[in-house]
Amino acid sequence: MLTTFPHLTDATLQAANCVGEWLAQNDYSAPPVNAEADLVVLTGNAVIPTIDAACRLAAENRTLLISGGIGHSTTFLYAAVARHPRYNTLRTTGRAEAAILADIAHRFWNIPRERIVVEDRSTNCGENARFTRDVMQSCGIGSRHAIVVQDPTMQRRTMATFSHVWQDDASAPQWHSYPGYLPVLRNGETGLTFTDEAENVWPVERYLSLILGELPRIQDDENGYGPRGKGFIAHVDLPESVLSAWQHLRDDALLREALASRSLL
Repeated sequence: MLTTFPHLTDATLQAANCVGEWLAQNDYSAPPVNAEADLVVLTGNAVIPTIDAACRLAAENRTLLISGGIGHSTTFLYAAVARHPRYNTLRTTGRAEAAILADIAHRFWNIPRERIVVEDRSTNCGENARFTRDVMQSCGIGSRHAIVVQDPTMQRRTMATFSHVWQDDASAPQWHSYPGYLPVLRNGETGLTFTDEAENVWPVERYLSLILGELPRIQDDENGYGPRGKGFIAHVDLPESVLSAWQHLRDDALLREALASRSLL
């Protein structure tokens, strides 16, 4: 069984961190603990530091709207909760992501149930945005400034999805992006790892596979999710430096071989 991921060259390591930082869109220079926002939207994911960051923000007397049903990645949340030293007491199997995250927010972050709104039907990023809008309208939730928290690898695409879904609504909140956690890779003693030795995040190989697969979705061309393609998200300007970094990752033979050996390519 493969347990460590091999070292990357300095250039490839730099490219991975360039792409990862851009995908983890962060509109704040510091944690937005005192930010002007009355709503936090947490979309279902399995990155515990990100989930904790959303709960920390909501604990400051903000409404917490959690969006997430049962999708193809829900089992990763089940596994993350099972590994967690405190959250592992929660029942997970067969439950929607939002229901599990609501339990975390209430039981471990002391957020009152009346400040937690659950949307448990969405199965993908597009539905997270659409159903969030539906729930806000049906529950009469108004907001001028709202913070969206998502898996850092999907944060930028999620923000483009919210922009697309709300584009025709003059009363839409001003959406602010906060991933809660920035993954940074480094070459450790025994292989590739995250700089802060973060627990309850992705295995390194899954993280690399996710960021490699994310750029083609965001790119606004005939194959992407933007207006020129499938029309799922708003147009996103893709910096040349990020595109070049992604192309470097794509063309790195050793990286692709390592991912393929783990059945991730």
